[in-house]
This record gives sequence, C-alpha cells and structure tokens, in this order.
Amino acid sequence: MNTPSASPRPRRWLPAGRHLVIAAPYGWLLLFFLLPFLFVLQISFSEVEIASPPYRPLLSQAEDVLNIALNLGNYRFIFTDPLYFDAYLSSVKVALFTTLWCLLLGYPMAYAIARSAPAQRNTWLMLVMLPFWTSFLVRVYAWMGLLDSEGLINHALLGLGLIDQPLQLLHTAFSVQLVMVYTYLPFMILPLYSNLVKLDGRLLEAAADLGCKPWRAFVSVTLPLSKNGIVAGAMLVFIPAVGEFVIPELVGTPESLMIGKVLWMEFFDNNNWPMAAAVTTTMLALLIAPIVYLHRREEKALARAQR
Repeated sequence: MNTPSASPRPRRWLPAGRHLVIAAPYGWLLLFFLLPFLFVLQISFSEVEIASPPYRPLLSQAEDVLNIALNLGNYRFIFTDPLYFDAYLSSVKVALFTTLWCLLLGYPMAYAIARSAPAQRNTWLMLVMLPFWTSFLVRVYAWMGLLDSEGLINHALLGLGLIDQPLQLLHTAFSVQLVMVYTYLPFMILPLYSNLVKLDGRLLEAAADLGCKPWRAFVSVTLPLSKNGIVAGAMLVFIPAVGEFVIPELVGTPESLMIGKVLWMEFFDNNNWPMAAAVTTTMLALLIAPIVYLHRREEKALARAQR
C-alpha cells in the first residue's frame, strides 16, 4: 500500500531564531562601533581643513590611476611630541591606581554580598547600584561640595578640633583618585559578585576538612576561582578610567594632564580633528592590545584544562 510522501518543508527565507540572536550583537557592533571607528580612522589620515571634520576621501581615481592619500604626520607627531606620551602615561597610571583600589575595596564587598543570606542579597545589590539612580555630574558636584575648603569634611574636622585650618582636598591628585574610585567601584563589585555567588561552598568545606586555615583556603580556592571576575571587573574599570575627562577637569588640578583633556583641546580648542582622531585611534590600539592578550591567554588555559 502506497503511503503519501511527506510534503516538502517550506523554504525559510528568514534565518533561524538562533542565527538572529547571534547576529544581533554583531550587527550592533558593526553599526555603532566599527563604522564610526572607520570614520575616525579616515579622519586621522587626513589633513586639517576649514571644515570640521574633513571629508576628503583617502582613495581617488584619475585617468585609471588609483591614488591613496595617507597623511602619517599626525601619528609621527604623536610619537615624537612628549605631550602625548606624558598624557598617555598619566592616564594609564591613574587608571591603574583606580583599578587597584576598586579591587581592594570591591572584593571584600562582593565576597560579603555573595556569602550573605539570599534574602538580603538584593538589598545589598540595590545599595551598590543606588548611585546610578543619580546623574553622574550631580555626584561629581556633590563631591566638590564635600571636598571644598568650606565643605562638610573640613567643617567636621574643624569642629572636632583635628585641624586648625581647612585642608586643601579639592583640586588635588587625591581628589581625582577618590572620586574616580567612588565612581567606578560598582563596576568592580558587580562582576566579582556574579562570579563569587557561583562558587561551590563544598570546596571550602573540603579545604577546611583537609586542615586548611581560612586564609589559606581563600588564597588556594576562592581567589583562583574568582580570576575571571577579577579580570572582567578590572577591564570594566580600567578602560573607561583611561579616557576619563569630567572628573579630572572638575576636581583635578589645572596641571593634571590626561588623554581625555588632550582630546578636548584638539577637538574644540585647536579645531584639529585629524590629530584628535589619531590620538583616539592610538589610545584604542593601546587598550585593545591587552584585551586581546588576556583573551588568548584564557583560551589557551581553557584548552589545556580540557585536555
């Protein structure tokens, strides 16, 4: 007896749902990162023009001859002028100290939240994220009021008799570091918490049964297993801290030189878009290099663990 053959499945003109899910972030990066970056890269190889930004194309064709016009003078000037090297070095130094202090302060807080009762974790996380409910500029101006010579901190110290005259807390390197650590601390706590909350408590119990003291169990078990959270938090803090402009401008000294301020001067004071684009591209290259290195190192470590 002949059975009717199954009807052919209709051809899908749209990709499968999982393909759309995978393609969505790539499309977002293409539209809002790669295309703007290519535009900035094109400007960095241009020359200064009256119009800002310059729109002269890098490729031109005349009589079947393809001409490529690349102005390398901007990059040559970056690597020969000590101003840009000092700005990069100062930005990296401030970002490294900010990341280190956020790690030292954020790790105990994230560990305490992860080890707290499940009913209390949401409350602690809400307190960590509470500053984000207020505008970034409002928070910086609040710190300016606290650190001012007539501010709350100096009034409290004078009232307690700990000082005889107001301290110079505002417009110092200390104020820049303090406000940056306060601003970026949640970006360190949240990745660490998401990593530590997944830690199996039975591993610590096994370490205690084998005679490990609490500090030894922390160093041998907890700290290595939280490495991914440390790396993620460090990247989330270090990358935006390198290009920070608002905090050093408002609470720092006029002599404090960071790459964000250099970019502002090139764009708006000097009206030199090609040089500003070259500085931006160089900074992006310096940031991507360690990220690619860490990513490849993690891939190699994962491959060794799977063998």
